[in-house]
Amino acid sequence: MEITRRHCLASLAGALCASAATLEQVRLGITTDEIDEDVATAAAFLHKHGLGYAEVRSIWGKYNTSHTLDKVREAKAIFDQHKIKTSVLSTAFFKIPLPPDNQQGRGILDSQWALLDSGMERAKIMGADKLRVFAFTYDGAKPVGADYPRIYELVSEAAQRAKRRGFRLALENVGQSYVWSAAEAAALLKAVKEENLGLTWDPNNAATSGEKSFPDGYRLLDPHRIIHVHLRDFKKNEAGKLDWCAVGEGDMDNLGQIRTLLKAGYKETFTLETHYKSPQGKAHATATSLAALLKVIEKV
Repeated sequence: MEITRRHCLASLAGALCASAATLEQVRLGITTDEIDEDVATAAAFLHKHGLGYAEVRSIWGKYNTSHTLDKVREAKAIFDQHKIKTSVLSTAFFKIPLPPDNQQGRGILDSQWALLDSGMERAKIMGADKLRVFAFTYDGAKPVGADYPRIYELVSEAAQRAKRRGFRLALENVGQSYVWSAAEAAALLKAVKEENLGLTWDPNNAATSGEKSFPDGYRLLDPHRIIHVHLRDFKKNEAGKLDWCAVGEGDMDNLGQIRTLLKAGYKETFTLETHYKSPQGKAHATATSLAALLKVIEKV
């Protein structure tokens, strides 16, 4: 068989395409309110940029759990028109100070269980089986170690409630939470063994705890318990604190993190959660980070 120049070029192009990740492998979405609070505007942005997923937090100026079911159905219809799936329904469940273990605290927990129910109702409408949740917050320089067993018990109960209705809980590590760093996330996942409880892994949030979140923090985690991932970027300011910035302008190794997850067999969803502020508005900030992140994905 004669090997032509065209055949060689075609083979090279095929090899390059095979080595690059695609949006089928990196199932990327965006937190819609970091594009626009208007659902139609956000959905059109996602469709325009070739993305098929959305993380739904605030819509039309309010948390999704504060909207009526009819309003959530309206959002779902708009997503359907643009062929957008909801990867995760974001809730503020357990993103509160740990309630006291008394009658007053039980009243606060009752309102949180109602919030979880509300989130599951809305997730069902949106066609999502994952809800973003938290593990309580604390005041002061560091969490109280003695609180963790009770937190694990409450998170376990939440997972059991969700399992009965066919949902998974994607617990996010976030600043000033009892689960902020990868080390704290790993400890929770070890203690709470419900199979429908996983982690929304946010390496940028973990970095703000002082931890080197990737690769060091990530190595502490069971990758099979990671069921959602937040992507963005950060850099140190003059005071030594971390500020959010556009993807590619900071210190987060998004390329290494995505590669490592895919190598571990990760097939769940990613969300670009931009956070950084642009003078030209949040849609511009998100578009800037998205363009850079898509270039990262091409190298994966």
